[in-house]
Amino acid sequence: MNRGWLAVPLTAVTLAATACGGATTTTPQGQEGKDAPTIALFLPESKTTRYEAFDRPLFEAKVKELCAGCKLLYNNADQDPAKQQQQVEAALTQGADVLVLDAVDAAAVAPLVNQAKQKKIPVIAYDRLISGIGYDYFVSFNNVRVGEMQGQALLDALAAKGTADKGQIVMINGSPTDPSSADYKKGAHNVLDGKVKIAQEFDTPDWSPDKAQQQMEQAITKAGRDNIVGVLSANDGMAGGAIAAMKRAGYKELPPITGQDAELAAVQRILTGEQYMTIYLDIRAEAEKAAELAVAVTGNDKPAAATTVNNGTADIPAFLLDPIAVTADKVKDTIVKDGFYKASDICTAEAKDACAKAGIQ
Repeated sequence: MNRGWLAVPLTAVTLAATACGGATTTTPQGQEGKDAPTIALFLPESKTTRYEAFDRPLFEAKVKELCAGCKLLYNNADQDPAKQQQQVEAALTQGADVLVLDAVDAAAVAPLVNQAKQKKIPVIAYDRLISGIGYDYFVSFNNVRVGEMQGQALLDALAAKGTADKGQIVMINGSPTDPSSADYKKGAHNVLDGKVKIAQEFDTPDWSPDKAQQQMEQAITKAGRDNIVGVLSANDGMAGGAIAAMKRAGYKELPPITGQDAELAAVQRILTGEQYMTIYLDIRAEAEKAAELAVAVTGNDKPAAATTVNNGTADIPAFLLDPIAVTADKVKDTIVKDGFYKASDICTAEAKDACAKAGIQ
């Protein structure tokens, strides 16, 4: 798949801020007719770099490519379930024709989905599986596989260092309100259990790097600095927090630590040796698939899904994409090759020598 950036001329759209929930509406110039379908996208937070830097612009660009007359209504909930509820209700009032919803609290939005169903408005769960009610589609990654890859990568790193049986690991899992976190955790345990000792394991509210740092500090205090040989972090932001805690604790050499999302800072840490790996998610493929489905359902099409995922209430038609494990030797042929980041973005002064060693120019 070609993941190069889509160029969108600024003159092609007009932007207008609405008064409802802080939303932004985008309408192609010359096609502001009332009958144009309205597609509403809801993202959960902005602490994680990917949502504003990748998911939103990629989704919007694909919608405009497929449906020049479609209106786009966008909201970010800033990790606030109540705010997201207001945003969804406002979109329903404004006449949204389809909801693409990445829920802050995926177990609490069933009433919102039910409101949409009563209005016969299709719902696409994006990235996080919504539970408690049936709906039209789920678009995400194979999240259990993400956890398995993280766990296996950590075991591989410990084996290479010869430290697997010489200490314990710390597990820093994601937000307990995000069902993807449970899948990541399950996958990691599938691989790690019985093969390494776990000193402490945490669920991290809001995927917060600051809270991850506090958790890591607590683990170091309890287990002892020299007894921690690895860290399973569910994403890159929290890995950054854990690394800050370890540096503060005086580690001369950081133990292997995992991540996810291929955040720019994390890619640089991987190249310089502070972080062992990340999970690279083809966010372009995920965002574009969700956009394709959103446009299709506004035209009353029902694309066939590749599989289904049971959310505890119903089997949801699903499109699940494959994650990619990236260590320092794979950055060039994945993240850089795909144009996810330019070499010039990665190879700042601090990472210049590491980039040269990895053949990134």
